[in-house]
Amino acid sequence: MLLLWNWQLVVYGVRQGYGQMRIVWNAKPIEEFLANPHFPDSLKAKLLLIQEIRTYAIDSLGLKDTENYKTLFDQKGEEIMWVVQACEPYQLKARQWDFPVVGTVPYKGFFEKQKALDERAKLEAEGYDVSIRNPGGWSTLGWFTDPVLSSMLKRNEGDLASLIIHEMVHATIFVKDDVDFNENLASFIADTAAYYFLASRYGKNSAEFTQYWQEDQDYRRYSKHILRGTRMLDSLYQSFTDSTPVLVKQQEKKNMIERIMNSADTLQLYQPRKTSGRLPNNTYFMSYHLYQAKQHTFSAELNKDFNNDLRKYIKHLEQKHPFL
Repeated sequence: MLLLWNWQLVVYGVRQGYGQMRIVWNAKPIEEFLANPHFPDSLKAKLLLIQEIRTYAIDSLGLKDTENYKTLFDQKGEEIMWVVQACEPYQLKARQWDFPVVGTVPYKGFFEKQKALDERAKLEAEGYDVSIRNPGGWSTLGWFTDPVLSSMLKRNEGDLASLIIHEMVHATIFVKDDVDFNENLASFIADTAAYYFLASRYGKNSAEFTQYWQEDQDYRRYSKHILRGTRMLDSLYQSFTDSTPVLVKQQEKKNMIERIMNSADTLQLYQPRKTSGRLPNNTYFMSYHLYQAKQHTFSAELNKDFNNDLRKYIKHLEQKHPFL
């Protein structure tokens, strides 16, 4: 059994390595796109902005200076990564995967859509709640040179700053076997730093700053709502016993999730959220927990112990948590 598991891990690792290398090999220096007269000026401006964000993250925040984001991979309008997440159906407990170097993580990525679909079918057959998403970006933690993805250029200035800094945090601070910490920290630093960057680049009264502030306020309100819903679901699941019929569990779970999602309509948002019309499962709630549950803790620590000096805070965390 162990031999089979190791062989499956090797096969998966080879596929992932090939998928990542295909992107690296086909990425081209950003200078080539900037020099191309047929490449749209609006996209050239985004590429130049990414270089500004990268420089800001290194010089002003003290994040690690790598070769990342000096090249661009043209996705040609196609998705290139699919991430599978799974969770127990009546327990907010994520399915974990063990990998060399990074340790245990609650998701599994694929560069082939069919492989992700096969994994989803396998996990659903085992009884898990499962979802597949396309990430906006990812970090290879220094194993490869991470390029800018062409899909990133669709983002506005604030979203782009947050995304690039988020991935740069991963390349600077990453604790093995603690993805909750890693993702929450990267989200906190990136969201906070995006404000600093926008203020220095455009000014606090700019349209760019205002747009990001409004979007961030919406996201924070919605995240808090979903995290409250996560606690409600957890209480419901803990009320179940071994004798609770499965049909009862299914119905009460459905009723609770419907109540959580329907009550989101009462949130005061600048831009109402669009819904898919499909009821989410436990993986949806666990994703918010993974990225947002510890924001208040980091914010309080930054304010109380570091007088809101983000660079000093990052330096402290880097010294406290050696990279991998």
